[in-house]
Amino acid sequence: MKPKQVEVKELEICSWDGQCAQFKAWVSSGTYLRSLAHDLGRKLGAGAHLAELQRTAVREFTIDEAHSLEELEQAAAANSLDDLFLHPRLVLPEFPAVSASPESAAKIRHGGAVNLPEFSKAGTVRVFASQRELLAIAKRVAGTLFQPKVVLQG
Repeated sequence: MKPKQVEVKELEICSWDGQCAQFKAWVSSGTYLRSLAHDLGRKLGAGAHLAELQRTAVREFTIDEAHSLEELEQAAAANSLDDLFLHPRLVLPEFPAVSASPESAAKIRHGGAVNLPEFSKAGTVRVFASQRELLAIAKRVAGTLFQPKVVLQG
């Protein structure tokens, strides 16, 4: 793979038995831990690879919020899957959220651009059709005009 600058914010060796190490790492987005292990082994002159990898967090979401397949199956059988889902307004918190009027929502559903004057400084916004219905991700194309780039509801 082509070399890439990454940030290792934290690296903790949890155990070491002389041959195998178990560690926890907090790294920047796009970091390949398999490559990191390989590079560390090469630097130490011993070689290294990952035998196991468990992701415990991605951005603001942690493994504590995850559900097993069995939990999902039980919720589906009880018709209560929505109870397990995170609130849609928690997704992509770095982008401002706007609730579209019914007229604007109709345009967005068909890929049309809409004016969102209150977000004239934002480059990208999350557009909601209701409190829980994430409709689209839109990018500002000029002034207050936003063009949907990803439409999630048809």
